[in-house]
Amino acid sequence: VYFNHDGYLHLFNFLREYNPSQIIVLVDNNTQLHCLPVFQERVDNQFKFTVLEMPTGEENKTIEGCIPVWEMLSDIGADRKSLIVNLGGGVVTDMGGFIASTYKRGIEYINIPTSLLAMVDASIGGKTGVDLGSIKNQIGVINSGKMVLIDTSYLNTLPDNQFHSGVAEMLKHGLVFDKKYWEAIKTFERKDSTRTEELIHRSIEIKNEIVEQDPTEKHLRKTLNFGHTLGHAIESYFLEQTNMKSLLHGEAIAIGMILETFISTKLLNFPKSALEEVTETFTANYPLIPIQSQVQDAIINLMKFDKKNEGGRINFVLLEQIGKPKIDCQVENQLIKEAFHYYNKSLEVS
Repeated sequence: VYFNHDGYLHLFNFLREYNPSQIIVLVDNNTQLHCLPVFQERVDNQFKFTVLEMPTGEENKTIEGCIPVWEMLSDIGADRKSLIVNLGGGVVTDMGGFIASTYKRGIEYINIPTSLLAMVDASIGGKTGVDLGSIKNQIGVINSGKMVLIDTSYLNTLPDNQFHSGVAEMLKHGLVFDKKYWEAIKTFERKDSTRTEELIHRSIEIKNEIVEQDPTEKHLRKTLNFGHTLGHAIESYFLEQTNMKSLLHGEAIAIGMILETFISTKLLNFPKSALEEVTETFTANYPLIPIQSQVQDAIINLMKFDKKNEGGRINFVLLEQIGKPKIDCQVENQLIKEAFHYYNKSLEVS
């Protein structure tokens, strides 16, 4: 993982050494418009590349969405020495990595994340994949690209709601790994660019440190799923509702972290004062919505698709303390309902 100006120097050196037969830059509609011009300015004719464009949005992160890109790669004669540069947010890096990993049984790729979420989470660690219908990330492989280039200037193109979606993952890194980082991240403001860059750098360090110790998610890396067992189910539920607005990933995970922190107080004696702190942090910063009983049942049903499950058991990551997670915890449905009740009551207070 390389940063800013140094990152481009590493990119140029890699391209000279690897000497790909063709360089393909994958963008979506948004990054084609807002980020590709920045990328072109940064590389300044250092190398030639072909741009391929895919539609924007999680709803396009499917096998069906991959097919046109695979076909375009074939049409332009991309071979096994070709290189894909994924220039975009989490959908582009997840899907682009999967497309590269499966085209001609695998070609190399590089991630240049343009959203905060992709910088601190999606682009790092080699998880690639697509959704199966509305069920998140069911099809994919773990295959790290050749490098990740973090250029924080792309964040200048990012709307506030997308920025805060990424902050949710940074807050998670503090909750599962580093209490001091949690204290720092929960009060920072986007307008402080120097502080923002320092916090992003630390968030990436945390994820990298965990992934390097457990690349295939057998133990420690599971801790990064805190808030995601319920959060992914919530995200999937809203994604499949045609009459409701979809939630951004970080918005859904923020709800999941409140719920799973409450459950932690019941099963692992997580301090109630810290629960209040976590709840207040997320309710103050995210557009949280009441989740009624019938919706809760549907969300609980969706959790059976969670990738951490084993032998039909739903496995949660819970917290003993801030910075001290516990993996492979089983939770009764009734306690999940209690967590939703707590969450809905907390919205009334806030």
